[in-house]
Amino acid sequence: MPSDTRTRIIETTARLVQARGYHGVSLNDILTESGAPRGSLYFHFPRGKTMLILEAVRVGIEEATRVLRQCLEETEDPAAGVREFFQAAAHEMVDSEYLFGCPVAPIVLDTPDMDTDLARTCQAGLDEWESLYRSALESAGVPAGRAARVARTILAAMEGALMMARSERSAAPLEEVGDEMAEMISAVIAR
Repeated sequence: MPSDTRTRIIETTARLVQARGYHGVSLNDILTESGAPRGSLYFHFPRGKTMLILEAVRVGIEEATRVLRQCLEETEDPAAGVREFFQAAAHEMVDSEYLFGCPVAPIVLDTPDMDTDLARTCQAGLDEWESLYRSALESAGVPAGRAARVARTILAAMEGALMMARSERSAAPLEEVGDEMAEMISAVIAR
């Protein structure tokens, strides 16, 4: 666990929100899990829970984006990059004992007010991931309109596979859906 109190609080919050959603996590839960003193929480996050969760979501989005970008850039074949990203998520799912998930999905599903900084941050994360998939597909010669639809399909498949993997307590949905997405991408590129 990180020694920096602020980082420890953010990482704990991200993990708890992924597992329980926005409303399923209290500041007391965060303090207990992180081992941070209450004063540190308010020192680093003077606007409380919303400010803390916003920062945790930003960090989660940055990490997911980093891994996705790395998977897609390691190869010129978007099918292989997407398969690798789904495999990375499968490993995280197992390592977290099936508590791993998308950093934005619990917020979108748990917070009905979509006119907030938190909601806009979540939407920006989803848009960025879709854009990364789309760019990889376009670089492989897929026409822009088709690349946009396929990118959205990949993103939706990842979100669904994460939910199924948690529900089934198995990495199989991520592995199987990742393989199917890779086959679909290869077929789209071959056209």
